[in-house]
Amino acid sequence: MSRLKILIVLLLTVFCTGVSAQVKIRLFSNQSPESAVFSVTEGKYEINLFNGEILTVLRDEPVIIARFNGKLAVKKRNENGFICDSLIFSGKTGMDSFSIMMNGVSHTRQYYSGDLQCFPDLGTLVFINISDVEKYISGVVMAEGGSGKNLEYFKTQAIIARTYMYKYFDKHLADRYNVCDNTHCQAFNGLSSDTLLNIAVMETGGQVILDKDSVLIISAFHSNCGGETASSEDVWLSPQPYLKSVDDPYCLSSRNATWQKSLPVTEWVSYLRKSGYNENVRDPSVFNFFQVSRLPDYKTGSFTIPLRTVRYDLNLRSTFFSVYAKGDSLVFKGRGYGHGVGLCQEGAMEMATKGFNYKQIIDFYYFGVLISDIKNAVNLH
Repeated sequence: MSRLKILIVLLLTVFCTGVSAQVKIRLFSNQSPESAVFSVTEGKYEINLFNGEILTVLRDEPVIIARFNGKLAVKKRNENGFICDSLIFSGKTGMDSFSIMMNGVSHTRQYYSGDLQCFPDLGTLVFINISDVEKYISGVVMAEGGSGKNLEYFKTQAIIARTYMYKYFDKHLADRYNVCDNTHCQAFNGLSSDTLLNIAVMETGGQVILDKDSVLIISAFHSNCGGETASSEDVWLSPQPYLKSVDDPYCLSSRNATWQKSLPVTEWVSYLRKSGYNENVRDPSVFNFFQVSRLPDYKTGSFTIPLRTVRYDLNLRSTFFSVYAKGDSLVFKGRGYGHGVGLCQEGAMEMATKGFNYKQIIDFYYFGVLISDIKNAVNLH
């Protein structure tokens, strides 16, 4: 697809939806950068200086940004440096992109498009990428699902990512941006270089998932469900009619379908006692526990504990596990990877390779939903 065609599709999407065409993403949100290097990779950027002058930045003209006495120290190659409270690199050609490299950290040069805002805050530098929505979605799909997948899977993941973004668009509004770039929101590592992925995002531009009341759904997903997804109320205590358990035969041969972990009986008893277990243990087999279908709680005798609590406390891959006594140890034989609610990524990938389209995949994992343009959603912020 040519750049001109991509630009036309983007403009049509914005015109038809009437919603924001841009999103503000905080970059390196799980780090505390002290300095960085900004480099133009395509196009031209400008910085409006405090005295009314404009500093132009072209390719091969890196700009060093550092925190200095609560302000920014900025230095462009072959130019005098200056101090400021904040700055914005503004792209001027419409096809502008840049890279950011954190100083002192290896392998962290990442590539973005759009504008970049920077300011100091609470002992660190804050970088906010002002990006076109669909380019951001492409980056999210790349970070969350990887490259080299089937077109229909990419379309599925794009619609899920777009739904999430619009539903939580004001999540960090008080912090001067919309979303962050880690899993607190959605993983985002910059521009996608996968052509097929980018086409999938463009072909589904503006499409989101709505419930029966035309409200954006909680578009939950996870890596592998182990053959059965979980109902939302069993994981988050909040029932959603579209997030119900479904038998999933498609992910069973995938790499994250099964797992195993061993734990000394003494360690398991110590863990349970912290949660109120007070029985005398004579035979470790009292801890045997079997899940043929997903259950909300682990039970031994009259004692129960939520499986989601066990999973997080012991750093297990999922709550879908059985427990077997073996000598002085307990063996946890598990299925799946992740919380299990909503779409199973490895199942969706397999469905796509078997010929299912993105609408069929979404309908399989989310009950009673509608795929529609974002302009048809209600209760938008």
